[in-house]
Amino acid sequence: MRTVNATAAAVTAVLGAGAAVVAAGRFASDAALKAVPGRPLPTEPRLTVHGTAAGQITLTRDLAALRPGRYGLSGNGFHAVVGPVLAGAPATADTVVRRLESVTHGTLEAGDKAWLTPNVYVGDPGTALGLEHADVDIPGELGSLPAWFVPGARDTWVIAVHGLGATREVALNVMGFLHRSHFPVLALAYRGDLGAPRPPDGLNHLGETEWRDLDAAIRYAVRHGARQVVLHGWSTGATMALRAAERSGTREHVSGLVLDSPVLSWETTLRALASARRTPGALLPLAVRAAQGRTGLHGDRAARSPSPAALRVPALVFHGPGDTVAPWRLSRRLADARPDMVTLRTVAHAPHGAMWNADPQAYEERLRRFLTPLM
Repeated sequence: MRTVNATAAAVTAVLGAGAAVVAAGRFASDAALKAVPGRPLPTEPRLTVHGTAAGQITLTRDLAALRPGRYGLSGNGFHAVVGPVLAGAPATADTVVRRLESVTHGTLEAGDKAWLTPNVYVGDPGTALGLEHADVDIPGELGSLPAWFVPGARDTWVIAVHGLGATREVALNVMGFLHRSHFPVLALAYRGDLGAPRPPDGLNHLGETEWRDLDAAIRYAVRHGARQVVLHGWSTGATMALRAAERSGTREHVSGLVLDSPVLSWETTLRALASARRTPGALLPLAVRAAQGRTGLHGDRAARSPSPAALRVPALVFHGPGDTVAPWRLSRRLADARPDMVTLRTVAHAPHGAMWNADPQAYEERLRRFLTPLM
């Protein structure tokens, strides 16, 4: 009897340990599969506001706080816009002083916790940029998808699609430039976003199913007068753009791709986000397997790196070695494999999804050169 009891206890312990490991893998995979739109990714550090003065803000010294360029600064109940580091401003060994361009809403006080975000603008094209626009509903396979439409004189439309941890507000960064260049712009909210249908399983599929919402946006654009479209995607939005250009039933209307910080390997990105949540290295393979089981990202539906041979339209890629979410080396590999189709613009010292922020003028000039032949 004692032997039976001991065996039962051992089996129970093993089963319990196995269940704990499975649960840990599932929790680790949540870092990517349940990334909340508009909330910082776990790779983004929280900074402390140490004080403000006329046109200045003092933040915790961190590699993030030292990034070049222009960013949003968000926290609980506030949003501000910060510019470059002010080299001549007094700072301590533990702080950094940046230019404070504006406080969009709320107030900044010493002790507030904040993070840098690519979203310099908040609101919609009208409130943020003063642009005439329409709120439109795009018929998708799961229901209506809200989108902003900013009209333009050209019959080449730009369809903008955000990625992990972002919302369609990220498209506002380039919308002013695109409007001045007379491109109609469609900025899409897709499954899982506020106001859009919920995915059946409640999970982010890292572009592998979401691309069908972008496909719906292409069909909408064509029905409403677009002769051709350029897909501009950030992060997993860039993944969606690649999938749509390859698989869409209206892909003949896609004339170009702009890929900002593209996620070209979902496994690598999931591992990076899980690691940022301090998941032990031994559990990272379990996180990948958990993601496969929960989303179906395996077998015939595997979201592998896009085949360079499948690329049939020119692509402009903005990416940099500072991206800790989606490795720059994969973009470099894609550009090396298809130099006839891919132009890689390497951006130093920029985090994931924020290539514009590091140097807006250089970004827009590259974009202008790329789009000119596609007008």
